[in-house]
Amino acid sequence: MIWQGRLDGEELLHHRIFQRVKEENNYDKISTNDFVLHGFAVDEGVRRNKGRQGAKDAPEIIRKNMANFPVIRPDFSLLDFGNISCEDGNLENTQNELAKKVSKVLLKGGKSLVLGGGHEVTFGHYRGVKTAFPEQKIGIINFDAHFDNRQPENGVGPSSGTGFWQIAQEGDINSLHIGIQRNSNTLKLFDTAHQFGMKYILADELFFENLPSVYERVNELANSVDFLYMTICMDVFNASIAPGVSASAYNGIFADAAFMHLYRHILRNEKLVALDIAEVNPLFDIQHHTARLAASLANEWFMI
Repeated sequence: MIWQGRLDGEELLHHRIFQRVKEENNYDKISTNDFVLHGFAVDEGVRRNKGRQGAKDAPEIIRKNMANFPVIRPDFSLLDFGNISCEDGNLENTQNELAKKVSKVLLKGGKSLVLGGGHEVTFGHYRGVKTAFPEQKIGIINFDAHFDNRQPENGVGPSSGTGFWQIAQEGDINSLHIGIQRNSNTLKLFDTAHQFGMKYILADELFFENLPSVYERVNELANSVDFLYMTICMDVFNASIAPGVSASAYNGIFADAAFMHLYRHILRNEKLVALDIAEVNPLFDIQHHTARLAASLANEWFMI
């Protein structure tokens, strides 16, 4: 069993997450404000993007690292709808499958949590939000070292690096990319970001004294949209705390006080309806450091 942990007792004050998870397959069972989990056990997009494969095995490992966290909110409810996989290599169909399921979650009033998998999860998750709320303005906050706005290669198709290019083809894009690295994006990708109107905050700008300016930019996006979707690519973090990713960053950001203040500020926004965590690669992880960090980031949402 994936959902197991230390049992201190059955009373509510003793509960840990594994005691409150329900494995489910009926979307009619979703209630307002339930957290609803899908695993996106896919790294076909990473393969197409010439990255290090292995992220498809992450959802189960992240679940194991989530299971033992204590439950903080008495009304906490987590429904686990299992994994979506891509055994036939048809990434486009798999992204559409995720979109349909996420749409069902949101239309029932649930909060969508997706554990990747590669960052190709972004397009599927966003499309699910947009399908649920077609007339509403969707804002995206992307913690990532990369813009992921490459144009798909002929004969290759969409990948883990094309999500925001794909989103931009469907209409105006309202996004803020936090943790961008100058040494991880070509001038072409910066130029594409400017053409699409993708706002960004460089990794070098994430320090405590600069938080008021960062908050202002986050709030500007949030105030201009109807719903928020946040996606976290784990390669935004320094390789010393997140070694198990598809493309590690020696100078990535840290999960320090400045980051956690900013992250919790976003989580508190009532417009946030969807969150995913991508690019955990267990094949390159060290003692589950990256998976544990990913699990902790998901758990932060549960505690707000």
